[in-house]
Amino acid sequence: MVIASISEVEFGEELPAFEPDTSLKTSSVFAKLVGWGWGSARFTDHEGARKEGLPGAMVPGILSQGYLVTMIHSWAPDAEIKVIDTVFRAAVIADEKHTITGVVTDINMDDRLVEIDLTVANEKDETRVFGTATVELPA
Repeated sequence: MVIASISEVEFGEELPAFEPDTSLKTSSVFAKLVGWGWGSARFTDHEGARKEGLPGAMVPGILSQGYLVTMIHSWAPDAEIKVIDTVFRAAVIADEKHTITGVVTDINMDDRLVEIDLTVANEKDETRVFGTATVELPA
């Protein structure tokens, strides 16, 4: 269900799960576009990342945050994201399937604000990233 206004939101509501594109191709292109040395092997090449002690090439954290925002906007296209706070517990490895989920944990009707707990988990259901978003919705 797509949310158009705060009155449609229910406490404890689960947002539709979202499967981001964690392909090495997408992660590599993104990392190279961002710059600042992000085009290194840790983001562009599985073997090179393994030589750095990682289990494989990682999806850049800011791309993961972008996917969190995408999931929220898929649920509520007119939402204005006020704050998104994330904790990176472990690497999101490129070419592995991940799922993003969210649940409404607070609703402030007066200010039209909704708090959403967010999780990025891999196929083993291991939490890789978690966080909280505060979004403002239309009346």
